[in-house]
Amino acid sequence: MASFTRRAKADPGTPAVESRILAATERLIERGERYTEISVQQILTEAGVSRATFYAHFRDKTDLIVRLTADLRQRLLEMAQGWDPAAGEDGADRYTRFFADVIALHRRKGFVLAALREVASYDQTVRGFYTADLEGFDQAVLRTLVEQQQSGKTPADLDAAAASRVIVWGGGQAIARHIEVDNGDGDAAFARELGHIWWYGAYRRPPANNLIEEPKK
Repeated sequence: MASFTRRAKADPGTPAVESRILAATERLIERGERYTEISVQQILTEAGVSRATFYAHFRDKTDLIVRLTADLRQRLLEMAQGWDPAAGEDGADRYTRFFADVIALHRRKGFVLAALREVASYDQTVRGFYTADLEGFDQAVLRTLVEQQQSGKTPADLDAAAASRVIVWGGGQAIARHIEVDNGDGDAAFARELGHIWWYGAYRRPPANNLIEEPKK
């Protein structure tokens, strides 16, 4: 359960102070320490600020991790919402580049995202914050699938709502697992597989009556 300490009035130079605290926290995380084991005192020492200054800007460590990842989540959501299946180029190739960018961003901020997932595992508020970008991505994919169905490019027998949940939430888990077990050498191949699976598994999946039946044994 997150604690909520009353904030004092923020000091002048708030953006600069907040940036110092956020940067100090990110440095501690990137050294490999679990976020739950990093104390507020460690953050104070790393940032060179007082406890009063910390609580003038952040309610607690939960508030801190949420704000540390807010810009990253917004960037990922904007990338998802900006994807247009009707842009006139092979969709599988564009999805491949999209996922390559997503994976690269996750690589750069991997420790911070891992800390967010760590807190989300026990804090309901952070869990909702953590999944909000996937919910937004889910809605964006659902919208484009429906639009593509209406234009006749995606088969009408596709359950758009189910498909969007499978590819978005499943894709999110797949990316997290890939980054955990791959050193980066397989990023291009992984992005290509995701791109082609999404495109040909949903957007351009053949209608059911066009599928080749397995020969009976």
